[in-house]
Amino acid sequence: MPELPEVETTRQGIAPHMEGRRIEKITVRDRRLRWPIPEDLPGRMTGQQVLAVDRRGKYLLFRFPQGSAIVHLGMSGSLRLITDQSPPLRHDHVEVILDQGTTLRYNDPRRFGCWLWAEDPYQHPLLASLGPEPLDTTFSGPYLHRLSQGKTTPVKHFLMDSRTVVGVGNIYANEALFKAGIHPRRSAGRISRDRYTLLAQAIRETLSAAILMGGTTLRDFINSDGKPGYFSQSLQVYGRGGAPCHQCAAQLKEIRMSQRTTVYCGQCQR
Repeated sequence: MPELPEVETTRQGIAPHMEGRRIEKITVRDRRLRWPIPEDLPGRMTGQQVLAVDRRGKYLLFRFPQGSAIVHLGMSGSLRLITDQSPPLRHDHVEVILDQGTTLRYNDPRRFGCWLWAEDPYQHPLLASLGPEPLDTTFSGPYLHRLSQGKTTPVKHFLMDSRTVVGVGNIYANEALFKAGIHPRRSAGRISRDRYTLLAQAIRETLSAAILMGGTTLRDFINSDGKPGYFSQSLQVYGRGGAPCHQCAAQLKEIRMSQRTTVYCGQCQR
C-alpha cells in the first residue's frame, strides 16, 4: 500500500501540472472502488479551477472553489499525467482532462482506493479524527509521551494508529523504531519522554528522506505507470529479516505483528 512518502511524492509530481488549471471533462469508467464514486462527482468538478493539490495523511485533496475531491490510492492505486494520445490502460478507472490538454489518469487494479467529494474535507468522517501530520510542528516527543500514558499496546501499533499520527505505515514504523533504538513490541506507555523525543525525530527524518528519494514505490508520473523510487535502497531493517544489522552485525529478526511484517535488531532495539 502506498504510504505517506509515496502519496506526498505523487502530490509533488502532479501539483505543478494541475494547480491553476480548469477541469474540462471527467470520465469514470468504473465506479466500483472501495466506496462507489458518487454519480454527481464529474458534474461537481467539471468547469472548476484547481486551486491546490493538498495532502492529509494518505489522502490527496483536489481543492476547488466549491469543495474538494478526496482521493485515496488504496492498495494498488496510482496517478499519472498523460500528455500524448496514449490509450487508457485496463484499470484506468478515472480520467480527468485539464484545459491545456493534459490528462490525469487514476489506475487501480484492486479498486480499493476512493474518489469522494466534500464541501469541507477536514470535516469528512475519513479525515475528521486523524492525528497530526508527522512533519508538522504539532508532532513532537512530548506529544507522543502524553498520548501514550496508560497504554499497553505495542509502540509499533501505537505509531500506526492514524489517531496518534497520520501516515506512519508499516515500512516507516519499522525504520523509525530502528533509528530510535526502540523495540517494536515495547509497551507504548513504558517509553520515556526523552526516548519519544528521539522517536519523533526519527520519524521526521525517515519520512523526509523517503520523500526526497521519491518514496519506495513511485517516481515518475508523466506518461508512465510509475518507476521504482530509490528509498528502498536505504532501508535499514524492513525487508531484511535474517540479514546482518548495519550497526552491530547481529542477525535481524522478522516476526508478524497484527499480520504485518516486523523486522528489528534484538541488540540495537530495547
